[in-house]
Amino acid sequence: MTAVSLPVGKVTERIRSIAPSPENGNAAVRRKPSFGKVQGLISLLVFVAAWWAVTAARLVNPLYLPSPSAVWDAFVRANSCNPIAAGSTRIVCGVQQYFLWQHLLMSLERIGVGMALAIGVGVALGFVLSGVRWLNRLVMPYINFVRALPPLGYIGLLIVWFGIGDTTKIWLLFLAAFPPIVLATIDGLKGVNRDRINSALSLGANRAQLVALVMFPSALPSVLNGIRLAVGFAWTTVVAAELNNGIPGIGALAYLSGTEMNTPLTIACILVIGVAALVLDGVIQLVIRVLTPWVGKE
Repeated sequence: MTAVSLPVGKVTERIRSIAPSPENGNAAVRRKPSFGKVQGLISLLVFVAAWWAVTAARLVNPLYLPSPSAVWDAFVRANSCNPIAAGSTRIVCGVQQYFLWQHLLMSLERIGVGMALAIGVGVALGFVLSGVRWLNRLVMPYINFVRALPPLGYIGLLIVWFGIGDTTKIWLLFLAAFPPIVLATIDGLKGVNRDRINSALSLGANRAQLVALVMFPSALPSVLNGIRLAVGFAWTTVVAAELNNGIPGIGALAYLSGTEMNTPLTIACILVIGVAALVLDGVIQLVIRVLTPWVGKE
């Protein structure tokens, strides 16, 4: 194929015109308002009412299933300062010397560092493995091996290597999030439209322009979905990551409160972890829609 000689600026402009964009597809069809949110709210209210009814009727021992009010009280106490015991003048703040929100923020910080490393290394390695087939055949078995391992299977080894500090926790979260990002990047690059690549080459695009303006935007939806999946894996790993010397940390607090038979606080921690995960997933979905508005319109 004979390349057309064009100035760099013209090449970039022409390539961008064939790269994925909102204008390349049909106009989005407006969806009619649904009652999904209302149904979700009703479902939540029914669940809480059933929970309250079971505990109010004493059908289950409060040690195993505390009432919603007990869980709420544990949540409030974990975020405030209270006397250490009834009639005592000694005041303690939070749980394990930290407020509950501080435990949550520390876990989010660890997940953020682990995810940042996983995204940087995973996307870069995905591009390399997608372009170098012999290296792909050598490396992919190891990535799939790590992906199949449960976090508790190698946390002991990480402790031996890196101690019980945050380095071990970040490594554990990194290893949980890294494989799905690599796989999603490779899958995204495999699905790049060959017509776009050939069109860019015919316009005289060099390798850097081809990757930055055609291949990466085309693979971006798959990469972002891989990141979303990896964040879910990181959240499910946070308790395992914080089993040893994890305070402050919401996962460690959930584990310790369970060992101390403080069931209301355990359930409060579980609910906080779940709600935080849903909020984070919602933010990621919003970012995906903003960064890839052309998806579903081509």
